[in-house]
Amino acid sequence: QVQLVESGGGLVQPGGSLSLSCVASGSRFGNYHMGWYRQAPAKQRELVATITRGGNTNYADSVKGRFTISRDNAKSTVYLQMNSLKPEDTAVYYCNAAHPISTIGDTWGQGTQVTVSS
Repeated sequence: QVQLVESGGGLVQPGGSLSLSCVASGSRFGNYHMGWYRQAPAKQRELVATITRGGNTNYADSVKGRFTISRDNAKSTVYLQMNSLKPEDTAVYYCNAAHPISTIGDTWGQGTQVTVSS
């Protein structure tokens, strides 16, 4: 059992930066692969970035070179540093925890709103 709480969203101008945090509790954080997803109004939820429990990262092409995912297992926290933000980055950003044993299923946070004004 794991619970996730995101924070750090807000309003930012194009070209600006934001840093999101996701704190996990209730289970062993180091057992989980972590990820960030986002969902814009009237659009499907999409993967933004993932990081394995070993620290390997993967990014959507749309954010590659601008966003950085990282984790601190001692703090049970995953981060998303977002730079050079664009209006199309506007979305609710969700933290995801996936156990390597896939049948256990994924856990999602409540989401945090990121708005990039034009």
